[in-house]
This record gives sequence, C-alpha cells and structure tokens, in this order.
Amino acid sequence: MDAKDQVLKAMKEAGKPVRPGDVAKMTGLDKDEVSKAIKLLKNEGKVISPKRCYYAPSE
Repeated sequence: MDAKDQVLKAMKEAGKPVRPGDVAKMTGLDKDEVSKAIKLLKNEGKVISPKRCYYAPSE
C-alpha cells in the first residue's frame, strides 16, 4: 500500500474532514509525505477540500 492509499484510507476512516497533520498522526507517515499524497489525490479528484487546510474523500 503506497502513501496515497494510506492517506485515502485514513481519511475515509476519520469520517470527517481532516488536516494533513492529523492524517500524518493516523498513518505514521511523514507530514511532507502526506501533503504530497493529498496533492496527488486532489489532482486525481479523489480528495476534496471542504474548507481551507481540511481534506476529505470526494466519494
């Protein structure tokens, strides 16, 4: 499972919009790694940002 999968899974499990720092804590990944994964997921349309600095799965 790569960082993107882990980030998306953590977001779905959280069940609410989360900050990259929260995702980093949940996954044990580095915060920079999480931010990179979120950016990629956002470009793919798998993640949305309901409010500034918070992210959630799009489906």
